[in-house]
Amino acid sequence: MTFKELQKIIQVTNQQNNTTKYFDIFKDLPFWIWNQEEHKKQDILTKGNCCFNHVLGLHRNNNDPDKVNPLFNYQALIYNSLQNHKHLWIIKSTGLAISEFFLRYMAWLCLKDNEYQNSQFVIVTGPNIDLAIKLIRRMKRLFEPLNIFFDSKETVLELNRVRIESYPSNHIDSFWSLDNPKFILLDKAEADFFRKSEQEEVRAVSERYIAKSNTYIILVSTPNAPEGLMQTIENEPFESCLYHRIKLDYRYGLSKIYSIKDIEGAKQSLSFDREYDLKYLGKVGNLYSQLSIQNAIERGKNYDPDSINQLSEKYICIDPAFSSSLLSL
Repeated sequence: MTFKELQKIIQVTNQQNNTTKYFDIFKDLPFWIWNQEEHKKQDILTKGNCCFNHVLGLHRNNNDPDKVNPLFNYQALIYNSLQNHKHLWIIKSTGLAISEFFLRYMAWLCLKDNEYQNSQFVIVTGPNIDLAIKLIRRMKRLFEPLNIFFDSKETVLELNRVRIESYPSNHIDSFWSLDNPKFILLDKAEADFFRKSEQEEVRAVSERYIAKSNTYIILVSTPNAPEGLMQTIENEPFESCLYHRIKLDYRYGLSKIYSIKDIEGAKQSLSFDREYDLKYLGKVGNLYSQLSIQNAIERGKNYDPDSINQLSEKYICIDPAFSSSLLSL
């Protein structure tokens, strides 16, 4: 079946009829051809049907909708890791299109062959049903340029008899009783931003399926406060950590996703270190402003603890509640 023939005949309006014949063009295609010269050669030979992502259509640049993005070398790092590890921990800069990568990778796993038929793929989002709907909607829209449409419920997509379902992190009751989950993506708005109790529960539920279904488990997030889900896993010993860990700061996206100008502008934001440079930050409260905290950090850079002003007044403070032994003084 050619690409043009596919465009003319495919319109999926009933999930019960969503069988393998609608997606024959994707069978046996590589996800992406990482060697550029080989990719160009296959692109010419197959007239654009060289790989899954070219048939589906490349991702459009968020800053320039008329420009499409190929897959980049940092996405190759993730892809290669997936060939050797089924459990990934990825802490990343905002805007690197990692969610887009995984939505496409999950669709490819469903369509490249029939290996995952009659299984479930799961996406767990933050505690907001709108986020769950948004990711499934994005996944469905990947197929619209091919005139493939779906009429399933907003949080469900079925591809080649694989059920893909998205859950908000505060409503994962159904997540406990899946028959055969093969892919679990913890993302949006993002794994480290789940509530503390949800972080622990979602991780426990996900990992209980490892022995049962040999499932992929992917955690993706920008960093949030210290001692959250992402830092907890980051600090686990290499020998005992379940996850293969990948760090992707903004430098991976320079001249690809981001321009130098974009990053210089982003550096003016107080949240730059967390959003782009993988720094865990304390939670923002109402006692000190972010500006006063930043000013204190800057002044602290010039502080010399060995320099003592002999003319200044000196004070001593005692906290009698700190130790019971002080009460006997």
